[in-house]
Amino acid sequence: MTTMALKVAVVGHTNTGKTSLMRTLMRDVEFGQVSDRPATTRHVEGATLNVRGQPVVELYDTPGLEDSIALLDHLDALRGDDRRIDGPELIRRFLNDPQSNPGGRFTQEAKAIRQLTAGHVALYLIDARDRVLGKHRDELEILSFCGRPVVPVLNFIASPEAQSTVWREHLSRVGLHAVAEFDTVVLDEHSERRLLEKMRTLLDAHRDTLTALIEERAKHRENLARASVSVVAEMLVDVAAFRVMVPLESDPQSATEVERLQQLVRQREQRCVKDLLELHRFRMEDVQPGDLPIVDGQWGIDLFSPAALKQFGIRTGSAAAAGAVAGLTIDAIAHGMTLGAATALGAAIGGTLGLAQTHGRRIIDRMRGMSEFSCNQQTLLLLATRQIALVHALMRRGHASMKPIEMRSGTESQTAKSITKKLPTVLDEVRLHADWSSLSDSSGISGLTSPSRKEAVDRLTGDLLPLVV
Repeated sequence: MTTMALKVAVVGHTNTGKTSLMRTLMRDVEFGQVSDRPATTRHVEGATLNVRGQPVVELYDTPGLEDSIALLDHLDALRGDDRRIDGPELIRRFLNDPQSNPGGRFTQEAKAIRQLTAGHVALYLIDARDRVLGKHRDELEILSFCGRPVVPVLNFIASPEAQSTVWREHLSRVGLHAVAEFDTVVLDEHSERRLLEKMRTLLDAHRDTLTALIEERAKHRENLARASVSVVAEMLVDVAAFRVMVPLESDPQSATEVERLQQLVRQREQRCVKDLLELHRFRMEDVQPGDLPIVDGQWGIDLFSPAALKQFGIRTGSAAAAGAVAGLTIDAIAHGMTLGAATALGAAIGGTLGLAQTHGRRIIDRMRGMSEFSCNQQTLLLLATRQIALVHALMRRGHASMKPIEMRSGTESQTAKSITKKLPTVLDEVRLHADWSSLSDSSGISGLTSPSRKEAVDRLTGDLLPLVV
C-alpha cells in the first residue's frame, strides 16, 4: 500500500450535498455545516479516512462553484488569442490572477480549483433531482482544465425526482463514463463500494490504497452489525432475567414494584438506544422515541419448564422425575407448610439437585405469600423488534440525514415473526438467573460476569444477527 495519502477534492455547484457526502463517508454527523441554504461552506475543510489506524485518503470539502458561466468567460479572456495554452496552464494563470485572490470576484471558485490542482482526483457532486443546465456544462469544462481525473457522483438518487438516466446520458457526451451513484441520506454499502471502485479504476497508482480501504469498510460493516446485535442481546438478557417480588393477594397492575419494573425496563431500552447511536456515531436527536407499551407481566418462573428441569439436572424426557418434583412442590404449597418445613424442603430438593439457592428460595418466597413478576414474552418481542428495526435503520442511514428515525412498536412485520422463532429457547433459560440482570438491586459481579451469561448473550447475538445482515 502506498505511503502517500490519496488527496480527494469534493467539488460541485452550491447546495449539491458536498458536505453531506463528507459526513457520510466519514460517518461523522458533526463535520461541517449542512443546510438548505446555498453556499454554506465558505472555506476548504479536510478530513481523513484510515486503514488500520493509518490515514490513507484525505478528503477536502470545498466551496461551491457559484458562477461558472462568468468564470468560463474570464478564463477565455485570460487565454486571449493564444489557443495553444492547455488547460493546466490556463488554470495556473487564473490562480495567479487578482480575481482569484481574496476580495476578487472568483475567490470561492479559486479555493475549490486550487484544492483540486493540489490533489489527485475530484468527486463532482450532482444533485440528481436537478435538470441539466448550462452551468453544469461550464463547471465540467472548467474542471477538465485542471488535468485531474473527475468522478461524477449522483446524489439524492433515492428521491422520486431523481433523473439519473438523463444525467448519465449527458455525462457520457462529455466523456465522463465512470459515474457513481451515492445517496448521502440513504446509505447503501454497495454504492459506497462502487464509488471507491470507480476511483480505483482511474487512479492506478493508488490501487492498493483503495483496495485496502474497500476491504476495511466491508470488515467494519460486519463488525458494526455484530456489535449492534450484541448490544440488543445484552438488553434482552437484562430484561428477561429481571424480576420483582409482589404479594400474591395484590393487584399486579397497581403494585409499586410492578411500576418500578416497567420504569426500569423503559430506561434499559433507552440506554440500548443511546448505546446503538453512539456505536453508529449518531446523536440522540436522530431518533424519535415511541413509548414502549409494557404489556401484562408474567407471574413467576415455570419451575418445571424444560429449561428449568435441565438446570436442575433432570432430563426433560424423564416424566417420572419431573412429576415427582412438581407434585412434591405443589403439594407443599397447597397444604400450607410452615416456613421451617418449606426451608427444609427447599434444601432437600436443592441438595438432591445441587441448586438449593435457586429452587429452594422460590418455594420459600411462595410460603411468605410473595411471587415473582417479570416481563412476559410479548414485551420481550416488542423490545427485540424495535431495537432490531433501529439497527436496520442505522445501518442504512447516511450521516447527513436530517429526518429522525421513528421507533415503532408494531410486531406484525416479518422481522417480528422471525424474532419470535429465535427468542424463546435462550430467554427461557435466562429467566432462571435473576443475578444476570443489571437492573436488579441484588445482582452481583459474579452473575453479570458469569461465563454462562456471556454464552447466553453470544447465542442470542448469533440467532439475531442474520436478521440484520
